Amino acid sequence: MKKLLLLSLIAIVGFVSPGLIGPTYAKEDRAVLKPPVIVHYRSKTIDGVKMFYREAGPGDGPVVLLLHGFPTSSHMFRNLIPLLADRYHVVAPDYPGFGESDAPDHTKFAYTFGHFADMVDTLMQQLGTHKYAMYVMDYGAPVGYRLALKHPDRVSALIVQNGNAYEEGLRDFWNPIKTYWGDNSEKNREALAGLVKLETTKFQYTDGVKDLTRISPDNWVHDQAGLDRPGNKDIQLDLFKDYGTNVPLYPKFQAYFRERKPPTLIVWGKNDKIFPEEGAHPYLRDLPKAEMHILDTGHFALEDKLDEMAPLIRSFLDRHVANTER
Repeated sequence: MKKLLLLSLIAIVGFVSPGLIGPTYAKEDRAVLKPPVIVHYRSKTIDGVKMFYREAGPGDGPVVLLLHGFPTSSHMFRNLIPLLADRYHVVAPDYPGFGESDAPDHTKFAYTFGHFADMVDTLMQQLGTHKYAMYVMDYGAPVGYRLALKHPDRVSALIVQNGNAYEEGLRDFWNPIKTYWGDNSEKNREALAGLVKLETTKFQYTDGVKDLTRISPDNWVHDQAGLDRPGNKDIQLDLFKDYGTNVPLYPKFQAYFRERKPPTLIVWGKNDKIFPEEGAHPYLRDLPKAEMHILDTGHFALEDKLDEMAPLIRSFLDRHVANTER
């Protein structure tokens, strides 16, 4: 009789309690699949050149500008972008001559760090962005710092990863390049040709890395395909020469740090021979409140230390950038 009454009640209510037909699973115990972050691959024409960029995240979210190094492109941020783009509007451009951006002949286009900074500035203006945190790495440091000098009020925070702003960071690796800065003879120019060859590209990804199984070979295959394009060698040699124009700006970069005191996170691969650890610590002279993490890896730290870096970056952004305007 009780069973009949129970069945009648179930029929009246119109549902069956999970407890009557099997185990009960609390909502919080159920696996919830989040939709994947969608990354858009776009381009803008700036100074007559197609400038490619990756873009992801909410259109009204705080902006994070990712500035890549040599010899790669926005490809270096492919794994980081989805980890930020649920909350942040992420923009990662390729400079001309890199990645998917156009690579006009070096005799007809100025491949300089000043020009790159101006083009990134134009891109951000075209996107309607007037406030952004910057992740700067390698070449991205002088591009980003030049941008900061132009618009100091627009930079909400800095994430620095093996990006130099101090002469202490230009060690033995730079000696042949310094020779080229002082004498741009064809002999000194050609002495740097090995820097665009496959063995050097692979070296940049593997040197100083303890677990090489974490490094995808796709990296040097991707980068070398760009370096091997007709005319790209001369583009890169022009940029090696122009890098010398960044060094006289170091005092201005450092003055910007001291005067503006942007919130700064430093995540640095200590085994990097190109931008070694000696270039990381001087930042604390001008940014004593910067958060510094020295990692046991090499030049492209994101490739094997993303699991350590992403939580640091996300925590930093959430504390310092999350409430800034676009």
